[in-house]
Order: sequence, then structure tokens, then C-alpha cells
Amino acid sequence: MSLGRLRSWIFTIPVAVLITAVMITLAVLTSVVAPSGVLQRFWYRAWAAMVLFVFRAKVRVVGAERLNPDQNYVIASNHASLVDTPVLLGGMPIPFKFLAKQELLRVPFIGWYLRRAGHLTVSRGSIRSSIESMNEAARLIGERHVSVLIFPEGTRSAEGMQKFKEGAAYLAIAAGVPMAPVALVGTGRVLPAKSSHFRAGTVELRIGEPVSTAGRTLKDRAVLTTLVEQRVREMLERESPRDSTSYSPEAS
Repeated sequence: MSLGRLRSWIFTIPVAVLITAVMITLAVLTSVVAPSGVLQRFWYRAWAAMVLFVFRAKVRVVGAERLNPDQNYVIASNHASLVDTPVLLGGMPIPFKFLAKQELLRVPFIGWYLRRAGHLTVSRGSIRSSIESMNEAARLIGERHVSVLIFPEGTRSAEGMQKFKEGAAYLAIAAGVPMAPVALVGTGRVLPAKSSHFRAGTVELRIGEPVSTAGRTLKDRAVLTTLVEQRVREMLERESPRDSTSYSPEAS
């Protein structure tokens, strides 16, 4: 076993699990009086900063100015690693909710917190139940004026990026909000999919120009999906820019 893999098993993973357990407990306890808003975002970002420090991952954010803090979005990101979640929670310039599987609501502790914190859920059962849950999620996006993050690939990609599914575009069109394409570059090097070996490195969170859904109908979801997927691919292939904003876990 290599020194790096040994370090991951005896230090990185146990410490990250401990931090996660403590921070989730604090978030759940405080959600009784403050289920969402500034306090919960503080816990998210504090957790992200601590685990990224343990992972020895530094994050650069590019394109933060493209997102209007007064606008809500459906955020569509590639998904290459478990590191993606803390990078997004720590680096995105606007607050957002996750779109989680409805089955997680039945999990003790986690399900209760998802409800309390206002995260949205979608059914993966029948086509009818999936459409009903997506329409309900779209209604809540407008009603609560929240942004929602989706990984349109549906799962982590070990190599390259998989084809986007149409759910994110469906949700954005139904809610009448823009789609914000996001590319995570380098998370797969810090922790490859299906691996437990963490490697120190720098990650870039690249935010593309939002894509309007004005005038689009649900029949346009395939076209919109292709457009957003292409923009994410282009950002993944782009060289590292010099005008990036650094987000350092050690300084948060």
C-alpha cells in the first residue's frame, strides 16, 4: 500500500467522517429554530472548508460574477467525484438546495433534515410519479425563490463526462428559471470515482453564462439539455484562466 493511500485510510477518511458527523448534528439541531437561511449556509460552508482542508484541496472559482444573487437558477454540473459536493457548497457564490432522491426521506435523521432544510426531492419510481414530483419541485422553486443543484449525468463519471439526462432542463423550463452550467475541473484527480485514495490538488469551479428558458416549452428540453451539456464540456476543456477568484479552505 502506498504512503498516500495509507494516509487516506488512517487520517483523511476518519477525520472527514468525524467532521461530517459533528457538522450534520449541529445543522440538524439548529434546524429546529432555523431550518434554512444564513445559519444553515454557514454550517454548509464551514463543513466544506474543513473537509477540503483535510483533503488538501484548494479551490479556484471562475465566473462568479455571471450569477445574479437576486435570481434563482437550476444549476447543472458535471459529477466526477465525492469531492464535488464540498467544492460546490464552499465555492458557489449563491445559496442553493439539492434535488435528492425521494427514498432518502425514509432514512432516519437524514430524511428529517432534508425536509427541515427545504431540500427538494424527486421520485425515481414510475414515469408518472417522476413527472409529478418534478412538477412539484418546479412549483417550490418559484414559491420559495430558491436555486437547485442537479447532476444531470445521474451518477459520478470515472472517465470523461456522460451524456446529460433531461431532468434538469425539464425542471428549469417548468419553473421558468435560467439554467446555470457549471464545470468542476480537477475533483476527479483529488478523489477519483470509486476510489478511496485522496490526492492533494487544486480544483476549479467554473461558472458559465446562464441559459434563459424564456419562451421555451417542455418540448424544448432536449435542445436545452444539449446546449447546457455542450457549454459544460467546453468549460471542462478550457485552459485555466488567470482572472479566477481563489477560495481557500484554510482561510474560510
